[in-house]
Amino acid sequence: MINVADGETPNRKPEHPGTPARFLAKVRANLALRTKWAELNGAMGDLGTYIPIILALALANGLDLGTTLIFTGVYNILTGALYGVPMPVQPMKSIAAVAISSGPDFAVPEIMAAGICTSAVVFFLGATRLMQLAYNFIPLPVVRGIQLSQGLSFAMTAVKYIRHDQDLAKGKSLGQRSWLGLDGLLLSIAATIFILVVNGAGEEIEDHDNELDLALVGSSEEQGRRRRRWRKLLASVPSAVIVFLLGIILAIIRKPGAVKELKPGPSAVHVVKISKHAWKEGFIKGAVPQIPLSVLNSVIAVCKLSTDLFPDKPEATATSVSVTVGLMNLVGCWFGAMPCCHGAGGLAGQYKFGGRSGGCVAVLGAAKLVIGLVLGGSILRVLVEFPVGLLGVLLLFAGLELAMAARDMASKKEAFVMLLCAAVSLVGSSAALGFVCGVVVHLILVLRRWLLK
Repeated sequence: MINVADGETPNRKPEHPGTPARFLAKVRANLALRTKWAELNGAMGDLGTYIPIILALALANGLDLGTTLIFTGVYNILTGALYGVPMPVQPMKSIAAVAISSGPDFAVPEIMAAGICTSAVVFFLGATRLMQLAYNFIPLPVVRGIQLSQGLSFAMTAVKYIRHDQDLAKGKSLGQRSWLGLDGLLLSIAATIFILVVNGAGEEIEDHDNELDLALVGSSEEQGRRRRRWRKLLASVPSAVIVFLLGIILAIIRKPGAVKELKPGPSAVHVVKISKHAWKEGFIKGAVPQIPLSVLNSVIAVCKLSTDLFPDKPEATATSVSVTVGLMNLVGCWFGAMPCCHGAGGLAGQYKFGGRSGGCVAVLGAAKLVIGLVLGGSILRVLVEFPVGLLGVLLLFAGLELAMAARDMASKKEAFVMLLCAAVSLVGSSAALGFVCGVVVHLILVLRRWLLK
């Protein structure tokens, strides 16, 4: 018992929340949804990339869709809680491209070996802080060139999805898509117009309101309020959610029997056995081309874009992102989950459709987790009927949003380096080649400027 004399107060230590309390408060803040419908809409912004690749790998290479949904769902929830921004979880695209083009010769063991090797390198670069060193010294025009090339690559792939029928299992475009039908051109065009009307070019509501205040000088106050109500109403429409749900409905209509093929329960999880041959093939064919893409697009470009979009969220550093990319696959790939990374295109897509917090991707992750646990790999029966044209529409807007990050080049020299880097990356189909050319040209221009002083 503490005795306190009259007029005196006991010496109490100030109460400071402990580390666990601070951590939980941070997680709650990172997962808090800013606006419910906009955040849910943003969660759909990454599906134009995610769904076609996992379907192709499941059909052509035997990837277990149920296991992938469970692991990527957990990844989404954890990265949302850690970063507080809509940090995406995307397939490693170079590995996926090799697997789809090689078919059974590059099966699940080779895919997992490629993912583990890539992630080990990325994790090492992050843990030793070499990735942060590279991030600090790579010129901004080169980063913008990588973002521009990746965004335009997404957009061109999206146009293929919209214009042509697709054989996702072989990664090939077939004949011209018909105008009518449940996956026709008219459907894709209507979805594109709908998203344009609702979301515009991606401007913030605040920007609209500022422009409106200037435009309505001398106009009636009632007219201004009416226009603001219409803008906020449009902003509350979850365009991507509506397009995705429409696709699910059309998939069921296209093949009603697919619903009967759904089976309850998760897929059986097992450790993938990787032979020496699989390690060799996975490293040479899969990891070697994927490593530079992961370093440039999955770490450096995504960190730069995150800083641009969320300057008040410093958690997404080159070191932390490298470590999370590494840990995801050093765990999940041993159980047959698709090799994953964080991609600038996914972040741009989710931001385009309204994602502003970690809760956005956490909701998506929870949905993946529930589907993976309840239906397992049988959900493939429905997803294969999903209209590819609608996926192309979502991918188109994600690609354009990423490409528009390059609009801040202020000088002709910066624009020159950016465009050269983007052109080489696109034509050579290699972000690494574009990166090297961009850095060399940037150094030549800096040296030339120094000599002419």
